[in-house]
Amino acid sequence: MELKIHDFQISILRELLFKPNARFRDLKTVDVTNDHFTFHVNRLIQEGLITKSAGKYSLTTRGKEFANRMDTDSLQLERQAKLAVALHAVRIKDEVAEYLVHRRLKEPFYGWYGSHSGKIRWGETPLDAARREFLEETSLAGDFIHKGIVHYHYFHKDGQLLEDKYFWVYKIENTKGELKAKVPEGENIWMTEKQYRALDNVFATFDETIEVLDSPKLVYLDRTRFVESY
Repeated sequence: MELKIHDFQISILRELLFKPNARFRDLKTVDVTNDHFTFHVNRLIQEGLITKSAGKYSLTTRGKEFANRMDTDSLQLERQAKLAVALHAVRIKDEVAEYLVHRRLKEPFYGWYGSHSGKIRWGETPLDAARREFLEETSLAGDFIHKGIVHYHYFHKDGQLLEDKYFWVYKIENTKGELKAKVPEGENIWMTEKQYRALDNVFATFDETIEVLDSPKLVYLDRTRFVESY
């Protein structure tokens, strides 16, 4: 869960970005009582964001990472695009290509169809994340081929930006194991091209999917979507 901190605490972190090993008086740039300000300083110490040594304050490693996400002019934490993997398993059955499609059964985008996907965790490589997510969501393994990166902006029809995501796209061949047809997050279904094209509420059309999967070289694409609901 994202740590939420008070505006006074953000101002303290900003000062420590530019003044390592600052004294109390150097940090107190807002007009509040010493007791009030001390409360916020101690709160940052409790959260592990700053430390005090020999009467001086400095950012911890965690504090540096957290404060580095701030806009130092507006004193606001900047929202950043999410990093994820998109996983497209393909097989040949009775000489017909089939694609493993996931029907999402949680919000947002409840009931939508698309590839398996998941966030890249802190410290993971995209390939590690791809293998982990695919195994968790399908119980399958396979041969992972990196096909490129697709950047999605999802907007509500009124123009509000809903999601900003970068996907490392992998094609998965030679799948092994027994497919879990249903998991808490949704359903897994092998589909032919005809079945895929008949779907409504898809994250990517069949043609958009094939554009990436069948490309002979790595691709980078920016795509924008406007949706009625989220």
